[in-house]
Amino acid sequence: MADRILVVEDDERQLRVLQRFLEHEGYEFLAATDGTQALERVAEARPDLVLLDVRLPGALDGFAVCRRLKENEATALIPVTFLTSVEEVETRRQGLEAGADDFMQKPFDAGLLRARLKAQLRIKRLTDQLERTETVIFSMARWVEVKDPYTEGHLRRIAGYGESIASALGLSAAERRIVRFAGILHDIGKIGVRESILGKPGPLTPDEMTELQRHAEYGASIIRPMRFAPEVGPIILAHHEHWDGRGYPQGLSGEAIPIGARIIAVVDAWDAMTTDRPYRRQLDRAEAIRRLRAGAGTQWDPRVVEMLLVELAAGRLNPADLPESDLTGVEELGAERVGFVESGEREDEPGGRHAA
Repeated sequence: MADRILVVEDDERQLRVLQRFLEHEGYEFLAATDGTQALERVAEARPDLVLLDVRLPGALDGFAVCRRLKENEATALIPVTFLTSVEEVETRRQGLEAGADDFMQKPFDAGLLRARLKAQLRIKRLTDQLERTETVIFSMARWVEVKDPYTEGHLRRIAGYGESIASALGLSAAERRIVRFAGILHDIGKIGVRESILGKPGPLTPDEMTELQRHAEYGASIIRPMRFAPEVGPIILAHHEHWDGRGYPQGLSGEAIPIGARIIAVVDAWDAMTTDRPYRRQLDRAEAIRRLRAGAGTQWDPRVVEMLLVELAAGRLNPADLPESDLTGVEELGAERVGFVESGEREDEPGGRHAA
């Protein structure tokens, strides 16, 4: 199927020139003559690339159109190439701030335009391929959750709790988004762990515990093709590290553990303690809070524990208030078994039973 290119240009002569060129090159040609029409055409036809004139009639110039496209998750990855009559530093600056991917100066050199279009469309195809890969990976995470009815909705809660705590700690919007993704995907490595281990109601053998603990490394490896793997991977790998260095897989301690992993560890433990598990009923709120406090400074970052307790007291961590499907378009995902364990309870690893 031919790549679809939308040209946003109010000069009819330029529009005809570009139409002839693009159709000769085998592209499907779409046209708009002002900013409002451009946004409508993008919504209707989802072009693979937009050639956008800087100067347009009406309330929306090229910069405004580009900005709106890039701010919308549904259209943010469509390449936008600005068409300019002059080579001006200020025009480029404004274009880059608006999110432009490339610039072409009028009148066009056919060879240069051909090469630029091919380059941008190649990037778009690779991006689309990554998106498909990410969709498969999120689906895998959902499959892990489906295997264990005790953890239904767990990842939606971890993603929501984690993002709330990250916000309360003053993390940036980008960092909060990374924590949310990590919350969705933190247990995806369990796809490499036998179901008989994941659902075992009794204590795990040393060999079974070793296999279960590998899920953190499996998870970091599985998400490697994703665009945000450099940020999310270390969180998945480290979400079972302990503040005192007794966790796994690397024995990290204190501030050496990524902040996202410290957040996920605490909210994960809270969710595990306040929901039913195969090996015990959920704890009441007061007991769960007591255990969190007991583990602060050993298993968990005390600052994160304190912030979770502040948010709980303020009523901001109510599962009923979390969006049903606010997982970047993906339904609820995941599975987990964690919790601070005291003497007299099952303890198959430092800090918890089937710790996850």
